[in-house]
Formats: sequence, structure tokens, C-alpha cells
Amino acid sequence: MATQEKRTSSLLDTALLWLAVAVLVASIVGYYYFTAHTDLVRVLGMLGGAVVAVLIALQTAIGKNAWAYIQGSRTELRRMVWPTRRETVQTTLMVVVVVLILAIFIWALDVLLAWAVQLLTGR
Repeated sequence: MATQEKRTSSLLDTALLWLAVAVLVASIVGYYYFTAHTDLVRVLGMLGGAVVAVLIALQTAIGKNAWAYIQGSRTELRRMVWPTRRETVQTTLMVVVVVLILAIFIWALDVLLAWAVQLLTGR
């Protein structure tokens, strides 16, 4: 019985996802088909179609999982301890210093290798 329920649910989810894709494609096609109308009307129609497509997709198991993931991400962002301005500036300056040191090192290595190649090839 559970297998039958899963299969029906999966079929319904698949049908709803295809319907959402069809609505989204129809709104995009409508945007290009109704060129005689103003851009505002065309954009609003396309955005409306996109909203309807998202609402349809949210009715599926995949959509519900995606929404739960988004809500969990928002919760984690609120819990996160962001660095202070001072810490951010110090870290940025450290990165700039390390990049400059590495750039000078790579430049010196390049000059040394170019000199060695010139010495070996006699140019």
C-alpha cells in the first residue's frame, strides 16, 4: 500500500513539476509573442508566470524540501557571528600583504629563471 502511495505521489509531483515548467516556458514565450504591448505589461506577465510556476513547484516534495532548506539557511544566517569591522579590516590587510609578498617572490623567481635561461642558451 505504501509503495502505491509513493508511486502516486511521485507521479503527481512529476506532473506538477512539468506543469510548473510549462507555465514558466509559456510566460517566457508570451513575453516575446506580445511585442505590441508595452514592456511593463510584458515583464509583469512574465514575472506573474514565474511566480505561478514557483507556487506550483512548491506543492511538490522537492519544492517543500527546497523551501525547508531556504528557511534553515535563513535560521543559520541569523545564528552566525559576523566579524567586526576591525577584524574584517585586519584580515583584508593580511591578505593584501601576503599577496604582495607572493607577487614579489614570483617576480624574483621569474627574473632568476629568465637570467638562467639566457645564461644557458647564450642569448
